[in-house]
Amino acid sequence: MTEQGNKKVLLNSAYLAPVQYFTKLIRYDEVWIELSEHFLKQSYRNRCTILTANGLQSLTVPVTEGSNSKRLIGDVRISYDHPWQKLHWKALLSAYNNAPFFEYYADCIAPFYHSKRWKFLTNFNHEIQTVVLNEINLKCDFRVTETFVLPTGIPDGTDDFRFTIDPKSGRQKTDDHFVPAVYMQVFQEKFGFTPNLSILDLLFNEGPMAVEVLRKCIKE
Repeated sequence: MTEQGNKKVLLNSAYLAPVQYFTKLIRYDEVWIELSEHFLKQSYRNRCTILTANGLQSLTVPVTEGSNSKRLIGDVRISYDHPWQKLHWKALLSAYNNAPFFEYYADCIAPFYHSKRWKFLTNFNHEIQTVVLNEINLKCDFRVTETFVLPTGIPDGTDDFRFTIDPKSGRQKTDDHFVPAVYMQVFQEKFGFTPNLSILDLLFNEGPMAVEVLRKCIKE
């Protein structure tokens, strides 16, 4: 639920979140990240969606066995039992190697898949998101929750999108302030324009114009 004039937004931690998520980072003056919720499986908390030559592909950061639905998101640990970093980078390379700005941004994204490991999912999400924000020159005033904010107890002046922006259509909720703006995509001739993909799709295809595209997606 949103109200005209609200200046604060409550969001979940997300792995290379979709365009819709990033429009909130522009629209609101103060961004609160929920770190006291229970981990929600099959969500953008550890999943992003890209467009490949074969269509949509989900990239999921695996979490340890103990990271079940009863565990707080801030305590969820990343699993390295399988080479997911290598597989994610291979998928990104295959999908965006021919994108106009892939080579320009590849060096700042590649370290997250080659040279370092993170213990906690939320730390990984925050660090890769920070790099993306720096590359598009977008500054955000981030805060983190210390206790879970109940849907019935949202502070005045705050809009809650924690359970609105979701990869599963059955869990998505109406967002009257988001209207996807069309931009060029690598496989657009094959699939047509595909809205609300991971921010990397927008970054690799539009480069420095990414922020302008995000602004066009915002409906007041």
